[in-house]
Order: sequence, then structure tokens, then C-alpha cells
Amino acid sequence: MFGENYKTIEETAWQGRIDSESNYDTFRWHQWIQPMDLRKDNLTPFTGKLGFAFIGFCCDEGVKRNKGRTGAANGPQSIRRELSNLPCRFTQEVKLFDAGNIYCENCTLEESQALLANAVEKLLGLNLFPIVLGGGHEVAFGHYHGILNHVKKTNHKPNIGIINFDAHFDLRPYPNGGSSGTMFRQIADHCEEQQLNYSYFCVGVQKHSNTIDLFKTADRLGGEYILAKDIIDGDNWGLLERFDHFMKNNDHIYMTICADVFSSAFAPGVSATQPVGLDPEKVIKFMKYILKSDKVVSFDIAEVSPRFDQDNTTANLAKVLIFSVIDTLCQAHNLSL
Repeated sequence: MFGENYKTIEETAWQGRIDSESNYDTFRWHQWIQPMDLRKDNLTPFTGKLGFAFIGFCCDEGVKRNKGRTGAANGPQSIRRELSNLPCRFTQEVKLFDAGNIYCENCTLEESQALLANAVEKLLGLNLFPIVLGGGHEVAFGHYHGILNHVKKTNHKPNIGIINFDAHFDLRPYPNGGSSGTMFRQIADHCEEQQLNYSYFCVGVQKHSNTIDLFKTADRLGGEYILAKDIIDGDNWGLLERFDHFMKNNDHIYMTICADVFSSAFAPGVSATQPVGLDPEKVIKFMKYILKSDKVVSFDIAEVSPRFDQDNTTANLAKVLIFSVIDTLCQAHNLSL
């Protein structure tokens, strides 16, 4: 199942400041993380109160196919470096694991996406909450299928809602294969083939970044969306009501963020920058609201590209977003310090 394009994490990936080796109140994430090898057959399901597992998707072949600026394949390494010094603001009952990386080397994009699907499915089967570090946004196709394969073990017709914070719909046709601009169209087609409900909500859409045909495609597929300008200028209560309605109609939520949804002042290190993108503080408020529904089963962040990331600004933002995910879920389970 896991071949040469899966590698466990190196010890040097998590390093940082140490104030004490015994006082947990001083601990940072790099002192609490535990490596995990998904190739082992003796892995047993997590029986604690709350466990998270990071896995990197070191691939931007989809960005290359989409004629974007490559570099996001190095995103997982950059994000981990920023995560390392975060404080452990949760009880010792919360566990952090690092399940390594998926690579796209000497294989096709589709093969790496299938490998990611296997990894996500296995992590969910181990009762862990996956946090996938991209990589290009083509990560979403493999990630979704991992969730679907897991959920279908108990429900043949699951309702999985996708909430995508993104400036782009990523609903393009794919006559020459998938890319970082086609995933949610591919998922829609798969759902139609399998007679599954397709439920897609894109938040932060920019009119200047999507063709009229893409808006028509979203409407035809029954997708929902909120324009970036309506988030910047709009009423939060009205937007929260839309999230409520969407979540009510789905049993499980997959949350994904493309870093290009944010203003380039906050996220310069992406494939396609947005000079008038969203403010992270508002997005974090929405994320926390969605997470409190207790329906979110997995999360990823895509298109953090270190080669364009001045002062690691985008990786630092990814760190804060991931911290918000874990902190919110810990609070929901009364495991926060």
C-alpha cells in the first residue's frame, strides 16, 4: 500500500526551543510530537480523548499542470518548522503524531493522490484527526477520497460536505488530466458516477479570478459560494446562517484552505497571489464556528510555497490556522489549558 513515495518523518523536522525537559507547562509541539510509520501492520486505534496526525503532501505537479508557480512541494517542511515552537496549550491527554510525507517522485500525480487517500483513510481508521500539509491544492482530490473510503465502511451513501476557503472554484474541466484547478469538478463527477450527494461550499471567491463559465459550472453542480467582497463588506450573521444551513445538510465536513484566499499582505508565498484577498482573522472566526459543529473530520492547507514566502509569512499564517483548528477542538472536548 505504501511504497517508495511514502517516507516517515526525519528527526530534524521538529526542532525548537526547550525551556524544560520535565515541566509540561513549558513544552512546545516539537517536544510532544510522536513519529508514526503508516507501513507498520501493528498500529492500533488511538484510544485517548483526542489525537491529531500530520501528514505532508510534497507535491505540486497539479500546480505545474495548471500553469501556476511551482514551489508548494516544499510547503510541508516549511510549515512544520513554524509549528515546532507552538506552545502545548492542551492537556497531556491530547496527542500529536507525525505520519510522514507523501511524495510525487517517479510517479504520476494520480498515483500520489491515491497514496494520500490511503494514508488519510488509515489515519481516520486509527481514530485520529488528519491534518494534511500541502503541497498544491490538488491535495484535495486525494484527501477527499481518503475521507470517503473511510466513511463508506459504515455508510454506503454518506453526505460529506466540502468547505473550501479559496479565491478560485477549482471546477475546471480536465480533458488532459487533473490539476490544482480541477479537483472539485473531479469530485463532482465521481459523486455523479457513484450516485453520491455532492455538497460543495467555496468561501472567498474572487470575481476577477474566475471565468463566467466557472460560476455557471458551480451553479449547475449545485455548489454554494460566498464572494470575497461579501465577506469583507458583509454581515457576519448572515454568513453564519449560510454555514449553519450547509452543515445541517451534511453528516461530515471536510475543511480545506488554499492559502491564496488571503490578501498577499498575509500570504505572499502562494502560486497565485491576491492583492485584495481575505483577512485571516475573519477566516479564523468562520473556521472556529464550523469546527464547533463537531462535524469536521479532517483538515488541510494547500499552496504554501516557500520560494515566494518572504520572511516565512505564509508558513507562519499556516501555523496560526493549524493552531486554531487544534485549539478549537481541544476546547470543544474540554482539553484546553
